[in-house]
Amino acid sequence: MQHHRRQPELVEGSLPVFVFPTELLFYADDQASHKQVLTLYNPYEFALKFKVLCTAPNKYAVVDSAGAVKPQCCVDIVIRHRDVRACHYGVIDKFRLQVSEQSQRKALGRKEVIATLLPSTQEPRQHKQQPQQQQQEEEKRIKEHLAESIFFEQASFQQESKAASAGPSLLTVFLGLVCVAALMLPTLGELESRVPVYLHLSVNKKLVAAYVLGLVTMVVLRT
Repeated sequence: MQHHRRQPELVEGSLPVFVFPTELLFYADDQASHKQVLTLYNPYEFALKFKVLCTAPNKYAVVDSAGAVKPQCCVDIVIRHRDVRACHYGVIDKFRLQVSEQSQRKALGRKEVIATLLPSTQEPRQHKQQPQQQQQEEEKRIKEHLAESIFFEQASFQQESKAASAGPSLLTVFLGLVCVAALMLPTLGELESRVPVYLHLSVNKKLVAAYVLGLVTMVVLRT
């Protein structure tokens, strides 16, 4: 008689979470560094769902702040720093990745990732040259600071992009201005005009411009 081995029930917070890297460094003088990628690995034989939390959600935009990872697969989570200002230099923020099974709500595991904005790419070299005792004191200060951190749900970047895109696009505005300019030009056949003849438009062309301007106006009113 065969006995099927049951998978032990996982205790909340006991599941190891594998994330790389464990620290994000953004540099104010390096535009490319304002976009970082976290990779979440799932080495287990069951699917995981994840959620990204942050201590300063207004400073970052996250692509896919919640989702799922198939068994023995990984997902990339894109994080953009959207508030690069001198007042944020050296401030330590933290992301928390919570994972759970698809059918459960409780967080089986969590992993925290430090995020720091530095003024220059030379900053890390200066940090490494610090005496060991000073580095240990700095690490202790960081741990004490993070122990008191409060996490908030990080809004998805897609939702933010949709809100940011509200309003007419530049192309729509430009097209509307072109149509208005076309309607203001003299009609072909007008003699008393200082505008060069090659800029005179036929009645049909002006009708097309008026029609397009009407469409543009409708688009602007709907946005």
